[in-house]
Amino acid sequence: MVSEAPPFWWTKADWRARALWPFSWIYGRVAGLRMDRARRASVPVPIICIGNFTVGGAGKTPTAIALARAVKAKGLKPGFLSRGYGGSLDVTTVVEPEHHRARDVGDEPLLLSREALTVVCRRRVDGARRLVAEGVDIIIMDDGFQSARLAFDFALLVIDSRRGIGNGYLVPSGPVRAPISNQLRHATALLKIGGGAEADALIRRAARAGKQIYEAEVVRLDDGSLNGVKVLAWAGIADPEKFYRTVLETGAVIEETRSFPDHHHFSEDEISDLLDRAAALGCILVTTAKDMVRLEPGHGRAAELAAASRVIEIDVRFDDPTAPAKIVTSALSAARARKLREAERK
Repeated sequence: MVSEAPPFWWTKADWRARALWPFSWIYGRVAGLRMDRARRASVPVPIICIGNFTVGGAGKTPTAIALARAVKAKGLKPGFLSRGYGGSLDVTTVVEPEHHRARDVGDEPLLLSREALTVVCRRRVDGARRLVAEGVDIIIMDDGFQSARLAFDFALLVIDSRRGIGNGYLVPSGPVRAPISNQLRHATALLKIGGGAEADALIRRAARAGKQIYEAEVVRLDDGSLNGVKVLAWAGIADPEKFYRTVLETGAVIEETRSFPDHHHFSEDEISDLLDRAAALGCILVTTAKDMVRLEPGHGRAAELAAASRVIEIDVRFDDPTAPAKIVTSALSAARARKLREAERK
């Protein structure tokens, strides 16, 4: 398995999905009630939540970075809040990229910390309060949409246009995290990434429900130097096939691929195998930025793999270049309205 999502979740529902349906019904009932009825803590700054309907990657991290840049363009200080998946620290922590490793705080927070102040915390309310204490003007929450711990002012659900919501079933029959109706009720807007059609039915449903729809593409930031070059592509992300498609778009010739689980920490044997296999094939190693941070700061063959691997950087580019600024403005307005309501109730 190359991610936390079994492969059958992403194909037409079969006997496995149907056999697990009773468990999915219970899971969905609990998840939906939690989203609708949980008491959400409030903090004095706006919160933008970047989530997705399903388990697995859909482009949340580059989307969060794009919004942080829009916040900074307005002269404000953004802060990222993450649970720190893949990390071991169980205390509220301000991520220091020159000090922490992915084993400590998780790979995605390390990437986010290069862009803005980042806090990891298993208890999101405590993490949000720490960011407020650190003086941020807006919190961008990476995931946590279904947890119902915090009152957020703008919820942007990211959906991959090729994968959509998989077989459409809830966990454990499929990848959906909570009933779609409950998720749409709490969403502010949807962001469709890519030009595929698998998300179109859900996009139409969201539009009918009055949700704002944004569209974006994942773009490569390469210089064209991989064109015609033989590569061994390796990745430990939720959807490695998406990365391999990106590699092909550079013009590189993929001789072999190696896929690992999401947030995977590589063993010495795995590192040696990648290096030795690339040497045997006469290939350049290519990987993702998220995988690279799990090797740094590396020692021994981990450092060798980091030095030998070329990162293909990506960015999220909105079809409407003003969309990130509009989202930030909407969050600021919603936060002001929320604080007025809270003051009136006191």
